[in-house]
Amino acid sequence: MKKLIYIGISLLFIFQLYSCNESYLDTVSTDSYNEANWWQTENQAISSINGCYSVMRNAQISQYEQLMEDNYTPNSYSHGGDVVLATGAHNPGNVASFRNKWDICYQGIGRTNNVLDNIDRVELSQTLSDRIKGEAHFLRAFYYSTLVNYFGGVPLILESPDFAEHSDLPRNTRQEVINQVLQDLDEAVSLLPVSYTGSNIGRATKGAALALKARILLYESRWADAVNAAKQVMDLNKYSLFPDYRGLFMVENENNSEIIFDVQYLVPEYAHSYDVYLEIQINAAPTLDMINSYLMKDGLPMDESPLYDPENPYENRDPRMHQTCVIPGYMFMGKPAVRSKYFSTGFGFKKYTSFKDNVAASSSSPGTNDINYIILRYADVLLMYAEAKNEDGGPDDSVYEAINEIRARADMPDVPEGLTKEQMREVIRHERRIELVMEGRYYHDIRRWRTAEVVMNANALNIEGDVVQTRSFNPARDYLWPLHEVTIQENPVLEQNPGY
Repeated sequence: MKKLIYIGISLLFIFQLYSCNESYLDTVSTDSYNEANWWQTENQAISSINGCYSVMRNAQISQYEQLMEDNYTPNSYSHGGDVVLATGAHNPGNVASFRNKWDICYQGIGRTNNVLDNIDRVELSQTLSDRIKGEAHFLRAFYYSTLVNYFGGVPLILESPDFAEHSDLPRNTRQEVINQVLQDLDEAVSLLPVSYTGSNIGRATKGAALALKARILLYESRWADAVNAAKQVMDLNKYSLFPDYRGLFMVENENNSEIIFDVQYLVPEYAHSYDVYLEIQINAAPTLDMINSYLMKDGLPMDESPLYDPENPYENRDPRMHQTCVIPGYMFMGKPAVRSKYFSTGFGFKKYTSFKDNVAASSSSPGTNDINYIILRYADVLLMYAEAKNEDGGPDDSVYEAINEIRARADMPDVPEGLTKEQMREVIRHERRIELVMEGRYYHDIRRWRTAEVVMNANALNIEGDVVQTRSFNPARDYLWPLHEVTIQENPVLEQNPGY
């Protein structure tokens, strides 16, 4: 059943974002919702936790802003508003996302804090009470981990929003925030079920909490702990790779065996504009470097494989190339794609669009795509396990098994045996780039690997090999985003990140 957990009563959450200390207000309104009369019924409790999820449909979490982040990696190019990040021309005042991502994450944190502070006021079954608490802990961990990935240490707030108390807090250290994130995830693991049925499909599960924990530990280079968390997901025996890589990102296959956690959408109530940004307006276009990074079908790079034909450079490639990218001359939307449409680089993205290769585009208006945005899927868990296990002790059999399972789904040959730790590291990093392109992961990968200063100090090229963008990455500054100047104006206690 598709995406019913967000359909219900429309609520105002103003009281979740602000609190009031005027003790002289003794009258309790009975004809509108407020703090005094809200936390009374099961439906109100469920609506409150649903409000914590609804924040995730913001552009900064699961819509175009998230997808566009590949534009400041070697994967993709845009001529749009995110050009300043790709070229290193950003500052604390010229990118709206610096403020918007901060604000939307704290909105989510405020709502989860409000749930955790008030849920025990409602008479609920122990099972439902535990589940709602587990969901809130998971979501708070997600929002704080998002802030840490972009900004480093941030103010750590664990109580319901109080403007007077919380408007001038200093930044906690990154480690303090990470410690709280891991504590929240451990609590979520202990409280959440393994799975849901019916209209509850889409809520956070035990596997989602473990997978997010594995990601946080991986990003912190805590290899052994990351191995353990990822292995716990694998040992649940609940998840498996969906057999069709292209189909994984089609609406008819949502909530399949590979999905661990996603943001649920449903037309007409909740739609997004992936089709517009990826295919109609072409706000993200694969670079020549991205296309050339796809191996040949024999598992070798273009310049080493006897299968490569310069007259037919897009033949005999890793099948994920044609399942992910639009290539001129090859079928898409019922006809051969033409170079002139993909004016940015000559290539386009199929992933996360509703369009298919051999089916003409619908005449319905664009912007009604409702494919769920995937935050955690099993292939990523296998890759996290392989990376952490390799870094912890080198490439044992389980590392090969994890990588080869993903390559088998792609109809690619196994990884060669006998690789060193360093060689396997490069294989895993390449596999992450190919498998997870346009999923909001690679930007974080090149920063945590500290390779951004190499791969982003290079030109972005189009299909003809011409420069479309000269890029710049300052390693003394750009591994973190700046706090927006308005954010600091609102709270002058906050210290700006170095270099800004």
